[in-house]
Amino acid sequence: MIRDRRRPLVVGGFLVLGTVLLGISLHVEPGQDWFYPAALVLAATWALGGVLGGPPPLGSRSPVLPLLVGLGLGAVFVVGALVVREIPALDDLVGSVTAYAERGSGPLIGLVAVLTGVCEELFFRGALYDVVGRPVVVTTVVYTVATLATGNAMLVFAAALLGLVTAVVRERSGGVLAPAIVHGTWSLVMLLALPALF
Repeated sequence: MIRDRRRPLVVGGFLVLGTVLLGISLHVEPGQDWFYPAALVLAATWALGGVLGGPPPLGSRSPVLPLLVGLGLGAVFVVGALVVREIPALDDLVGSVTAYAERGSGPLIGLVAVLTGVCEELFFRGALYDVVGRPVVVTTVVYTVATLATGNAMLVFAAALLGLVTAVVRERSGGVLAPAIVHGTWSLVMLLALPALF
């Protein structure tokens, strides 16, 4: 583990690198083979940043409540999607994301989505959470701002809501395991539900 005074520098460095890689990976054309390596490198970057900038505590190990929160949040997004699909400009933004699921390999896309979500939590609700003041607010804002790199307003909105929920879960559970379960569950719900709606 690195010394405490270096942790903010390590976390900041990985934040910049991860944000750049996020922008690159989600500007790859859906269906392109190199989307998968780009996404996996991104996930590995968040995970490495989380470990080197921490390591973060696991916290509560009960999966029940985080699973329910993830399913509930997924349900909220599905209801929201029913509204969004009636607005052409927003429908196009969501469609550009669901295209990755429609044109890619189902199991592989599922693995990438869940793995990336878990690794994001390891970094944002792990290492970053532990080095900032007012971590619920700060990690939510930083996660949302980092998502601007995707150039997709709907992903930015999703990041704000998801980031807030996982930050609160992190605060109450005392570690990264619960928010990782929430994020992974939400990702699977989105992957299974949204392509059918758009």
